[in-house]
Amino acid sequence: MSQPIPFSDRNFKLAVVQELMYNQDLLPRFDLSEYAAEQGFTYDSGSVEAIPEALAYFEALAVPAELAEKITELDMDGGNEIYLEIAPNWDGEDGLFDVVEFADVRHFPNLKSMTLFYTGDDAALEALRARGIEADWL
Repeated sequence: MSQPIPFSDRNFKLAVVQELMYNQDLLPRFDLSEYAAEQGFTYDSGSVEAIPEALAYFEALAVPAELAEKITELDMDGGNEIYLEIAPNWDGEDGLFDVVEFADVRHFPNLKSMTLFYTGDDAALEALRARGIEADWL
């Protein structure tokens, strides 16, 4: 296995993992209820907050660099599996999964399209477009 991709923004990493794990099935699927049973912790399934153990799992997850070329689009959506595995009842009304740093795009040469949670940072959108990425707010 090659070196893992060094991410600088946790939420950008989560968008990548959503694509690789749940959309393309290239990483083993994470299931919060199974993980909680294996690790021996309980959580509030009605919580809109991030479950710390789930967040820690994804923060520690190594994404092999050879998978970077498989990323052509990233679609952030409140219904994405990864967000619901981390915060089971997250309603999208806060900035929990907002990307604030886009330096990580440099690892993804084939990334052509991104749909982002709205942050109001139009300069970031323009910077992505300047790199040839079709970027829009959700």
